[in-house]
Amino acid sequence: MRLAKKIYNDEGVVLLSVDAELTNGIIRKLHNHGLDYVYIQDADTDDIVVEDIITSETRRKALQEIQVGFRSLIDPQAQKKNYPLIGRSFSGVVDSILNDISTDPEVMIMLMNIHVKDQYLYHHSLNVCIYTLLLGKVHGYSTEELHVLGIGSLLHDIGKIRIPSSILSKPERLTDLEYEEIKLHTEYGFKMLKDEPGIPLLAAHCAYQHHERLNGSGYPRGITEPDIHDYAKWIAIADSYDALTTSRVYRSALLPHQALEVLYAGYGTMYDKYMMEIFKSRVAIYPIGLTVVLSNGLKGVVVHIHKSITQRPIIRILYNEAGERLASPYDLDLLAHHSIVIAGVEGLNTHMHT
Repeated sequence: MRLAKKIYNDEGVVLLSVDAELTNGIIRKLHNHGLDYVYIQDADTDDIVVEDIITSETRRKALQEIQVGFRSLIDPQAQKKNYPLIGRSFSGVVDSILNDISTDPEVMIMLMNIHVKDQYLYHHSLNVCIYTLLLGKVHGYSTEELHVLGIGSLLHDIGKIRIPSSILSKPERLTDLEYEEIKLHTEYGFKMLKDEPGIPLLAAHCAYQHHERLNGSGYPRGITEPDIHDYAKWIAIADSYDALTTSRVYRSALLPHQALEVLYAGYGTMYDKYMMEIFKSRVAIYPIGLTVVLSNGLKGVVVHIHKSITQRPIIRILYNEAGERLASPYDLDLLAHHSIVIAGVEGLNTHMHT
């Protein structure tokens, strides 16, 4: 079994290249690093193209800039040395993401960011920024508005660098006191950003408000819908989705359709209805490369997503009802076969095809 997509570490450096052999030992190591799935080569699915929202080069450079920038914000010496380049650095990350998003106005959010997650914060911050900018672009924000939204979403969790790692990475249930400490990251982030040169003040408010909810059930202030800035509402959705679909030390990742079910439990009460509909329209519920089981017993891989009805993709059938590999796989369009539905998916602890 060989790798079909590169695997990166937290610095954006390639750990395993395409064609690397996935031995049992390597698979165990990847799983121990929090990697729940990889794309593997398969002659019957080699024609499937799984594109990220941004290029791998943009992602690599962005992660490097985020690491340096985050460390500079918490280290007074580094902060003084890099002044006023910190804001410019984050602006460059946002501009590069916007440039990539602009090349494909129909791009979808796929479950496909393959990296080991030894340091969750950097990847999470980048993903939330990507998702939020995509949603903001669909909504119709101007370039200037998107820039501020991008900075706010990129730095929404910056306050977590002041939370002890023993709490952030704790595998057991948090105590009440530890949970209260976690919640302080919103206030820490606001205080870190509000007077930072080159960082829009509104970005600081995004850090402050992204855990507020429309019905007042959020934190830190428990404010309600009229008092929450729209940027924070967008970020709240992207933040929750990425957190749910990422494996953590205390739980496994959810698949896109599972994460959407969780978010929709707060439809209109925690998350804005209009924003949720835009988000749903851009999420690949069953991402390309995912192995699915159909209601008729057949099993195959998602090869194409209909942008209008994402829950009815085209499936390349690889196995018959008895679980036997087909000598001649074929494509089945669920949009044209209304009686057939996706009954199950292969868990994230298995491998995705490409």
